[in-house]
Amino acid sequence: MQVAVIGGGVVGVCTAYFLAEAGHDVAVVERRNNVAEQASFGNAGIVAPGHATPWAAPGMPGRVLSQLFRSDSPIILRPRFDRAMWTWLRRWMAECDIERYRINRERMQRVAFYSRDIMAMLDERYRLEFEQTRGYLQLFRTERDLKLAQPALDMLADSGIAHHVLDPAGARAVEPSLAEGTALAGAIHLPDDQAGNCPLFTKQMRYLAQTLGAEFHFNTHVRAIERRGGGIVLQIEDREFEADAVVIAAGADSAGILASLGIRVPLYPVRGYSATAPIKDFEAAPISALMDESYKVTITRLGNRIRIAGTAELGTDGTALRDAALRTLVRIGEDWFPQAANYHAANFWSGARPMLPDGAPLIGATPVRGVYVNIGHGGNGWAMAAGSGKLVADLVSGRAPDIDTDGLTLSRYG
Repeated sequence: MQVAVIGGGVVGVCTAYFLAEAGHDVAVVERRNNVAEQASFGNAGIVAPGHATPWAAPGMPGRVLSQLFRSDSPIILRPRFDRAMWTWLRRWMAECDIERYRINRERMQRVAFYSRDIMAMLDERYRLEFEQTRGYLQLFRTERDLKLAQPALDMLADSGIAHHVLDPAGARAVEPSLAEGTALAGAIHLPDDQAGNCPLFTKQMRYLAQTLGAEFHFNTHVRAIERRGGGIVLQIEDREFEADAVVIAAGADSAGILASLGIRVPLYPVRGYSATAPIKDFEAAPISALMDESYKVTITRLGNRIRIAGTAELGTDGTALRDAALRTLVRIGEDWFPQAANYHAANFWSGARPMLPDGAPLIGATPVRGVYVNIGHGGNGWAMAAGSGKLVADLVSGRAPDIDTDGLTLSRYG
């Protein structure tokens, strides 16, 4: 078939690769001038299926309210008249129930662990190099933060996911350069998780997709999609493009495209920030990837650079860099690895992550025949990209997927 993929982020490019591998004629339509230029560009770089958990967790509403007016709060809410935002927040709060948390986490990890298997297959086949590191360390500054992590710990144990609960000395044994003066109550180590350079990986996947015949069209904006006759017609600028099927993987823009087809999904753009700083002392730098759970900020080693990423803002338009958020990122880097990098020479980034209130992505067919979605991965896009791309390719091809898609389709909002 002739299949169009809308979106050139890591999710869209992985989808294109597996569609091309399945024998389809694939065209990727991206409004930027290269792949991985939006949410995939400045993300945390974490590929951690064991940490693929929903934002909607027990205790989170109270935590958000208690930190609402702090400039360094990990979650920032900009109150405004925005029906979509308030609807999203209402649904998100309903998903913070412990039973809903367990259901949503299982759905996310089902995709994330499948994606890990697919990534391993790709690595065995192509020996890709994208500045990978192994291991993921979650740091807890206070006993209260450790207590809030108990549901997640229970799920790790129930799921048989390799992890170690560490005291401060154990955490520093894993990451010897952790600053002694920063408060640390304990840590969780996930030895099998990894991190790396997401844009570099995405560009390598683009090359592999092109070797299989996929075409990439950049600086191209899809204005509308409609069903016509036996196929799908995409309105692109002042021309039309016909396809047998289309996969929408356009990140935060996906909700608007689906709305033009009469399909409503509670997808909302949540803004995040990152700082990427050159390492000045490799002996004082992190070995792999960490998460400061108190501030929900990650620190990732990417070759000769350190990336610090975090903060979630709702109700913010545009890509303006908010000074308070950037200062928080720099401070977190200096808290844990004060001598490692030139933090004030960092390159800063801001971008929107497409979030669903319950956390799990939407994958598969829509009510419009021939139109498929691969959206809503939030901050776990790279952790799920390869697996969700393979799932969609199988569904488009009429093949039975390798894993159960229950709870991952549009029917959960039906």
